[in-house]
Amino acid sequence: MGILSGKAAIISGGTSGIGERMAECFVAAGAAVIVSSPFAEEGEALAHRLGADARFVRADVTEEAEVKALVDAALAAFGRLDCMVNNAGIAGRYGSIAKLDMAGFDRTLAVVLRGTVLGTKYAAQAMLRQGAGSIINTGSIAGSRAGYGPHDYSAAKAAVVHFTRSVAMELGEKGIRVNSVSPGGIVTGIFGKSLGMPPEEIARTKEPLTEMLAKWHPIPRAGQPDDIAQAALFLASDAASFVNGHDLVVDGGLVAGRSWSAQRAATDALMQALRPPPR
Repeated sequence: MGILSGKAAIISGGTSGIGERMAECFVAAGAAVIVSSPFAEEGEALAHRLGADARFVRADVTEEAEVKALVDAALAAFGRLDCMVNNAGIAGRYGSIAKLDMAGFDRTLAVVLRGTVLGTKYAAQAMLRQGAGSIINTGSIAGSRAGYGPHDYSAAKAAVVHFTRSVAMELGEKGIRVNSVSPGGIVTGIFGKSLGMPPEEIARTKEPLTEMLAKWHPIPRAGQPDDIAQAALFLASDAASFVNGHDLVVDGGLVAGRSWSAQRAATDALMQALRPPPR
């Protein structure tokens, strides 16, 4: 018996990176899962690999009718919806605010924020009838600290995290928990996508990205999709039955402050600079 046995879940943005690993973990934990994304070929292949407890439903999370149809598909297949993971997202694009492309800005907010709002809206309708459920939104440390993402992405993720808190105050009274998970530096293709790299180039960035991200965190390794999937698994489970309105930051301690070794190095350099010159 897994910790999600008997539960039904939807994971949007579930065909790559963090979402794919979430789907794997949820199925392994006993859940029946609908994986969703706009990419049918990848989605069908993933559902086939995960077995009888996984299905794929194509949906664009920016389209209200498609999100409603996604939730309806889960209810038709499973009779209930216990967990909605609003994970679909895009990277945004790095660049100066003075040269911000507003079409790109609108697209980032549509996928990251509007998609989360729509997923929450239709999941809430199903869960209110049940009187129970867990909604999990994927945030980012870029939503709480500046300097970790493009302007559009950072703004959208900040909105997602606060939207999570706001909705949690309403739905918590009805037995529905709403939380977010905010990843730190995780080895996925999102960094390459934000730079406009083609897929073949993104694939080649995994090793150097892993080495670079290991230097970011007080825990000296790069984050992996499994780190975020395990956090989502906890929030989806009954073990988190008293957790609501919380942003679970999974970043190896990055936003907590400067690492001890960096602090010591900076302090030593400062003390050296302050020492009087030898006579």
